[in-house]
Parts: sequence; C-alpha cells; structure tokens
Amino acid sequence: MTALAGPALAASSWNGHDTRLIVAAVIGVAVIVVLITQLKVHPFLALALGSGALGAVAGMSLENMITSFSKGVGDVVASVGVLIALGAMLGKLLAESGGADQIVDTILAKSGARLLPWAMTLIAVLIGLPMFFEIGLVLLVPVVLLVARRSGRPLMLLGIPALAGLSVLHGLVPPHPGPLVAISTVKADLGVTLALGLLVAVPTVIIAGPLFGRVAARWVHAEPPAGLMDDDEGGEGEADRRRPGFGLTVGTVLLPVVLMLAKAVADVWLDDGAVRTALDAIGTPLFALLVAVIVGMFTLGVPAGFDKERISAIVAESLPPIASVMLIVAAGGGFKQTLIDAGVGKAITQAANGASISALLLGWLVAVGIRLATGSATVATISAAGIVAPLATGMSSSHTALLVLAIGSGSLFFSHVNDAGFWLVKEFYGLSVGQTIKTWSIMETIISVVSIVLIMLLNLVL
Repeated sequence: MTALAGPALAASSWNGHDTRLIVAAVIGVAVIVVLITQLKVHPFLALALGSGALGAVAGMSLENMITSFSKGVGDVVASVGVLIALGAMLGKLLAESGGADQIVDTILAKSGARLLPWAMTLIAVLIGLPMFFEIGLVLLVPVVLLVARRSGRPLMLLGIPALAGLSVLHGLVPPHPGPLVAISTVKADLGVTLALGLLVAVPTVIIAGPLFGRVAARWVHAEPPAGLMDDDEGGEGEADRRRPGFGLTVGTVLLPVVLMLAKAVADVWLDDGAVRTALDAIGTPLFALLVAVIVGMFTLGVPAGFDKERISAIVAESLPPIASVMLIVAAGGGFKQTLIDAGVGKAITQAANGASISALLLGWLVAVGIRLATGSATVATISAAGIVAPLATGMSSSHTALLVLAIGSGSLFFSHVNDAGFWLVKEFYGLSVGQTIKTWSIMETIISVVSIVLIMLLNLVL
C-alpha cells in the first residue's frame, strides 16, 4: 500500500495547468527545432523566439517573459561567458605558439605503428581540454590525415580515436560550455563534476575511440582528401622553427584541471581551515583559467619568440570567433530561465516522481530528444538542464554532478544531418553521408550509451 501511495498522490495532484506547461515546453522546443533545422535561423534568434513561444503558451505576461529571458542571459554570461573567453585565449595561445604541434610530434615520435590509434586519442584529449570541439577538430584533422598517409594505416583507425577524444571532452568535461552551463543550472560542484567526468570519460573514450575505430576501419575505407594534406605540408616549417617544450605545454594545458581537482579534493578530505580556503579560491573556474592564461603567456608565448605586442594580439584575436558561441550559450540560458520561471521544471519533476523514473535517466532522455531534434549538443545540454534542474533539489554533491554528466551524455547521442559537426567530419575526412553515419554517428551513439551506463553504475555506489 505504501509503495503505491507516492505515485498515486503525484498522479492525483496533476492538473490542467501542469498539462499546459508541458505543452508549452514542447511547443517552445518545437519552435526552436523548426527555426534552426528548416528555416536556418541562427540558434540565438531561434532560442529567443522559442522562449517567447514557451512563455506565451504557458500564460506568462510579456513583461515576465522579457525579464526571465534577460535574467537567464545575464546569469549565463556572468557565470560562463568569461570562462568561455578565457578558454578561447588559452586555446589560441596553444595553437599559435606551436604548442599543439609540439604535443602531437612528441607523442607520435614515441608511438609505434600499433599504438598510433591510442596516440591519436591522447593527442585529442590533451588538445581538446582547453579548446572547443570545432577548433580542436580543425587542428587535429591535418595531423590525422598526414599520419594516416605516412603510416599507411586506415584513416578511420586513426580518425575515430581523435574524434572520440574531442567529443567526450566536449560533452562531459568542464570547462567546455555545455557542462559549465549545466553545472551552473543544477548548482553542482564543479570540482566533483570534473573528477567524476574524467572517471567516466576515460573508459568511454577507450571504447568509442581505439576499440570502435578498428570496427569503423573495416566498415569504411576512406581516402584522405588530397587538398587538406597538401595544405598541411606547406605550412609545417613555420610552426617547427621555434615552439615551447613538451613538458611546459602539457603542464600549461593541465594547470586549470589540476587546480579545479585540488579544490574538489580539498572539499572532500580537508577540514575547514586556511589550506582548504586557499584551495577553494584557486580552484574556482575563473581563477584557474585566468592563471592558466597568464602562465600560458610565459610558457607558450615567450618560448615561441612572441613579444608583448604579439601575445596581446593573439589574445585579442581569440575573442571574435567565439562571439557566436557565447550568444548561443547565453540565449540557451534565457530559454532555460523561461522554462524555470514558467514552472515547467516543477511539472516535469512531479511527473517524474509519479512515474518513479530515475532523475539521471530522465535528464539523459530529455537531452537525447533535444539533441536529435536540434543537432546541437550545447543547446541540448542547456535546455535539458533547465527542464530537470528541480530534480537536483536535495541531492548530494556527487549525485548532482552525475545529473550534469547524464545530461551531457544524452547531448551526444546520434549526431546526424542537422548537426554542424556531422558535416565538418564528412568534409574533412572525405566521407559520403552514409559513411559518416556508419562512423561518426555510430561513434557518438556509443559515447552516449556507454557513458550513461557508467554514470548509472556510479550512481549505485556513490
């Protein structure tokens, strides 16, 4: 009798207004999907208009809609926008100084033919930590193509591990935009999320990267596009002339991760005191990334021979390309806040409690649906986080972090023709649409499924 009381009570308290809120959320998401996929409207405008449609159907006044959307945009810009900018600066310094090339060349020099897929995975992980997926892909593709030609190994055997390393980091590991916004939305601890994200990411990358790469290489026999390879060979000399050492480069890339992990360890193992207070301060994302950028100016820029003016110019050049990303992320925050203020999150929570569905599984399913519809992992993460955020109330820090990871996991499910990443991979690797689905799309699905299984297993032991 007791076991049935909870669902029965939740079901009995459901009313017409709750149904209206769910319909409003569906309409809001549908408007975003149609505008992005069919009418090719920029995601920023699509999210703004979708927020308006959501608020109108939910019965919000125009004034409240504008207030909610503006608040969401402001909160995300304040909490995440600066971090995105700092990450872009560090990534630009890494690329322009030749540090990325140094990582690639050093790892490849120590890898035999049999270890090349694993080497490509490691390279992707190191380069992908401070960079957005698209930037990391542009940097890695010429390397993958060149190594494939020189080694005679199948392109997919090397290309899939590189893609897996970038994609897993993009979806699961801060300081990438999607995970950062989800952490802010559900009020998760960044250090704990980072630690658990890396714990989930390692086996996921291995399965979806080097292991699936063997299968993909048998399924698809692709030839590296000649034009990209020619361009790569023509531009090697300048990067090789003078660049930072391997140790300094890797240390700089990993510095913000180490600082944020130190905060997580301190929160778990240390009592209140001066040491914990100091680690809590230096492990905040803003401080960790700011320190990494400043350190990178000396460890990356100076060894590359850049003077103060050149370093300043590199930092400035890193910002315009991310303007679109920041606008999309900010608008996603506005949509998320509209969902919350309209009461959709509470209605979803009530429905989930009534159905006795796991909060982690619900977060994953919501993100999967939005990902399939919009094609954007970032939009899926931000929107799903806003919908399921109320479920995080009362959760422990570890379970809240797992909810963030479950949302990120769902945001990577089955990339297809409405995803810009799909077309980037297709063109860079010289694949047909069918070949891209058999390799990239399947790889993304493996990442999503493997990671949610690991997350659910962690949920049982934490």
